[in-house]
Amino acid sequence: MFYSVLVGLVVSLLVYLYFRFPYFIQDCIYVLKLVNVGRQVRQFGRKTPCYTILERFEDSVRKHPEKRFIVFEGESYSYRDADRVSNRVANALRERAQVRPGQIVALFHGNAPLFVWTWLALAKLGCTVALLNTNIRSRSLLHCLTCCCATVLLTDADLAAAVAEVLPSLREQDVSVFVLSDARETDGIVNLSAEVSGASEESPPLSLRRDISIKSPALYIYTSGTTGLPKAAVISHERVWMMSFMQHLTGVTSSDIIYAYLPLYHSAGFLVGLTGAIERGITVVLRRKFSASRFWDDCREHKVTVIQYIGEVMRYLCNTPQRDGERDHSVRLALGNGMRADTWEEFLRRFGNVRICEGYGATEGNVGFINYTGKIGSIGRVTAVHKMLIRYAFIKFDPETEEPVRDAAGHCVEVAPGETGLLVGKISKITPFNGYAKNPAQTEKKKLRDVFKKGDLYFNTGDLILADHDGFLYFKDRIGDTFRWKGENVATTEVSEILVMLDFIEAANVYGVRVPGHEGRVGMAALKLTDGMEFDASATYDHMKNLLPAYARPRFIRIQNQLDMTGTFKQVKGQLVQDGFDPNVIRDKLFFLDDSEQTLVPMTEEMFSSISEGRLRL
Repeated sequence: MFYSVLVGLVVSLLVYLYFRFPYFIQDCIYVLKLVNVGRQVRQFGRKTPCYTILERFEDSVRKHPEKRFIVFEGESYSYRDADRVSNRVANALRERAQVRPGQIVALFHGNAPLFVWTWLALAKLGCTVALLNTNIRSRSLLHCLTCCCATVLLTDADLAAAVAEVLPSLREQDVSVFVLSDARETDGIVNLSAEVSGASEESPPLSLRRDISIKSPALYIYTSGTTGLPKAAVISHERVWMMSFMQHLTGVTSSDIIYAYLPLYHSAGFLVGLTGAIERGITVVLRRKFSASRFWDDCREHKVTVIQYIGEVMRYLCNTPQRDGERDHSVRLALGNGMRADTWEEFLRRFGNVRICEGYGATEGNVGFINYTGKIGSIGRVTAVHKMLIRYAFIKFDPETEEPVRDAAGHCVEVAPGETGLLVGKISKITPFNGYAKNPAQTEKKKLRDVFKKGDLYFNTGDLILADHDGFLYFKDRIGDTFRWKGENVATTEVSEILVMLDFIEAANVYGVRVPGHEGRVGMAALKLTDGMEFDASATYDHMKNLLPAYARPRFIRIQNQLDMTGTFKQVKGQLVQDGFDPNVIRDKLFFLDDSEQTLVPMTEEMFSSISEGRLRL
């Protein structure tokens, strides 16, 4: 009788807890996984030499050498194949290019197996690798090499022409340039493909990596910033591990197959995708770039079970014409960020019961979230235990001053549940912020001091997040001079500086505006013309096409007599953003970037309607 009553009480308690705290078990499982990840990373750091993601790859080579590692354009490469080829690349670089441990080497290469082999080779040589965005050109390319102090640049045949444009400057900086794929050798760019083919397949000596610690820089990954040029975020081996464990945290197993099409120079493609796959020991189906028309065919052909995404990609998939058999696939899990709630619902409706794990994080940030419950539209959850492990807060922010709100004591003020606040993460030994290479000013700018007490230090994410009364988090906006379009961060200052190179543009104020049916914000520029000069639409189009990647080109131009400034001479963007690109609201001259006409054309009400209603896609 006693035991029956006890069982009844326990069952009643569990039922009560379930209805009162429906996510309690999921919260506990997630926190336990986080604790285990932290324990493992600490153990890796105590090993001699340090146990990095390269060592995990080599363990996989020993454990399952014949397992498929990379599948690419009809070819399949095992873990053993990857090890042997990367050894040849490493030995060729060591002997012919004189690459040495501790050297910083820039990798300017598109998605392909050779990108992976080259990175593995450089890791085996004890180098730090700078992953360059393949869209950058001229001044931005030179800046990226300079700010990380790279002395060697490795590229592929497709990008050799872009490198050739800046070769004189590279010679001045004593940067050696090599191409590893079959390509015609040009003056200043040395082709190493023959040396790689004939190099030894023996592993480079382990002693080359003896000075590497868990805190050593493993990578430089570039992120846009308010300086107008990319910033090189310092990614330590510890950070590589923490981001690589995202697949583990979301339930990826060793039997999964992941579809990777995001650029490998991005943290999502490289750390969450590639090194995350190495941590799990799984197969990667690699594509050069995303293709909406081939997406599901590829997934079916290769029996893909896990996909990565950014919000824009999911919208593209949902906008493809419906056809029979859309749910006929093996995909069970999608990892990514930036998906809107309506796209989320449409994706599930069309493509079936795929578990979506929406995440949040920044390349250089020290705080992140994962939506492990499947709550549509949410980027994760706030729990008391999670906040004890990783200290973060949502604080009041003044959009006019673009500064946190502080109380009479000079401390920041946390927002209440249901209010939107600026996310900040405490900088500590457990959650460090490694900053940007050779950029102390921008590193300092991301730090907030005396947040809740004198002397404390927090990382300013620059993101406005809402935490609802149930603890679910929702991304609301990005502050400052950077906006996101087509999955890329756009630095408004860089775009402005390029626009004012034109002699008829005196000043430019670049900002992002929302477009119905699109994730992020599309670029728009308000221009003040030079006195006595007219706006040249064709010249502006050609100038932007030559100097800016497609995602950074303003699609709308607004001509103003004077650009509004604050008392401290900062450009005012708020009203411009609010006005958008509606010709019914704006009385200034408006232009639209029309790629079909290869010029900027006057904006009409008909164009505005077509864009707003989704008939004209951007």
